[in-house]
Parts: sequence; structure tokens; C-alpha cells
Amino acid sequence: MTSQKTAIFWAILAAGLYALNAPVSKLLLEEVPPTMMAALLYLGAGIGLAVVRLVQRMTGKGKKEAPLTKKDMPYTVGMVVLDIAAPIFLMVGLTMTTAANASLLNNFEIVATAVIALFIFREAISKRLWLAIVLVTISSAILSVEDVTSFTFSYGSIFVLLACVCWGLENNCTRMISHKDPLEIVVIKGFGSGLGSLVLAFCLGENALPLVYGVCTLLLGFVAYGLSIFFYIYAQRYLGAAKTSAYYALAPFMATALSLVIFREKPSISFFIALLIMAVGTYFASTDNAEEK
Repeated sequence: MTSQKTAIFWAILAAGLYALNAPVSKLLLEEVPPTMMAALLYLGAGIGLAVVRLVQRMTGKGKKEAPLTKKDMPYTVGMVVLDIAAPIFLMVGLTMTTAANASLLNNFEIVATAVIALFIFREAISKRLWLAIVLVTISSAILSVEDVTSFTFSYGSIFVLLACVCWGLENNCTRMISHKDPLEIVVIKGFGSGLGSLVLAFCLGENALPLVYGVCTLLLGFVAYGLSIFFYIYAQRYLGAAKTSAYYALAPFMATALSLVIFREKPSISFFIALLIMAVGTYFASTDNAEEK
């Protein structure tokens, strides 16, 4: 019981740190190109936690964890590749839609993670979580429709949803190696995905940005990605991919509140309807009993 309560705390802390991502990234995107932004976010995570690992080894305070092996290679490679694609989709989406809209749509990750966990990794999903999946999907659809009369979809929303699908699959890859050293996993994620995105950014001609914005992006990556992923992996050990993702779903609501305050956005009625449906869906997901079938 204690381990599960601790895991829930780590999952919620991970959500709070990740909540900084969308609103702060939206601000930085005024000066930093999308693909370069994605690269620096993950490099910030990798560099930051590599320093944490170094300090642990120097002080001898680090807990000995099981290292990754060749057997873990397929999931590790999948994790890195998906972490190259997902943040790029999100950053492109943020340039086309509001930070509040993008933040709330991030909850679609619940759907992607749970459905992939069921069909590919055979993880059990309760009736309560299925209800949550339906509600979150309905809310995401409402947020994605730009013009109700012509049923036109927002391109920004579609890119955010693509990011959620990538992260849903990535969550399940990470789950398969979550019993291994979390710091090692995040450092590999950071450097692997960061360098991959950096090469892509240079190929796209995104090679110039003010130094101060680059440093700020690296710091955001360390906090919102590095520390957040680190705590997320710890939580997955006891909660599973679907349940951890459900608690992590608090992040979009925190990010939405921050976005509304920072950008003084005035949401439409449909946004508030989607927000209410999303909140109910998230409640069912986060209070789900994994033992119910």
C-alpha cells in the first residue's frame, strides 16, 4: 500500500513538472524553431540527469539499479525514435493552436496509452477506464473541430493528437524497461532523442537562435521532461502504464490554467464543454481500480 501511495505521489509530481511544458514552450517558440525546440528540450533532460548521475556516483548516494541489457534494445530504440517524433509534433501544433487547447488535448495520451497497452502489451483495462477513454476521446474531438458548421478540423490540434499517439506507444515501450535504472533510461532518452531531433533541425535549416533562449529551453527540458520522466518511470513500476498515464493526466489541466493566466486567452463555449467532459473522464481514469475487469 505504501509503495502504491508513493508511486501515486511520483506520478502527480511528474504531472506538475510536465505542466510547465506547453505554456512556457509557447512563449519560447516566438524565438526558437519547433524542431530545434524539441531537440533542446530532450538534450536539457539528458544533460541535466547526466549531471545528477555524476553527483550520485561522486557522493556514493545513488541507489544501485539494474542496467539496460541487449534484451531491452528493441524497447529502448522504439522509445528514442518515438521521443524524436512526439515533441516535434507537439511544437508544430503549438504554433497553430492556443496553449490552453494544446494543453487540454494532451490528455488524449490516456487513450493512446491505454488502447496500445491493451492490444499490443495485453495490459488489462477496467470498465471504468474504458468509460474514461470514451469521454476523453469525445472531449478531444470537440477541441479538434475548428468550425462546427463545416466540421473543419484544426491542424494544430491534429499535430498535438499525433504527439499523444507517439507518446502513448512510447509510454508502453518505457513500461517494458521501467524496472531498470530510471536515470539511465532518461539520459538515453534525452541524448538519443535530443541528438536525433538536432540533426533533423539542422537539415531543416533551423541553426540560429539567441543564446539566452537556447539556455532557457535546455532548463525547461531538464525540469519538464527530465525530472518529469524520471518520476514517471518510478511510478510505472507499481501502477502500470495505463494507470500512471491516468494520474499524469492532471498535467494538461495544470497547464491549461497556466496558459489561460499567462496568455489571457478567452476560450469559447465549446472549450469549456470539452473541459468539463475531459475533467469527468480524467476523474474516472485516475480513480480506476486496476483490479476491476
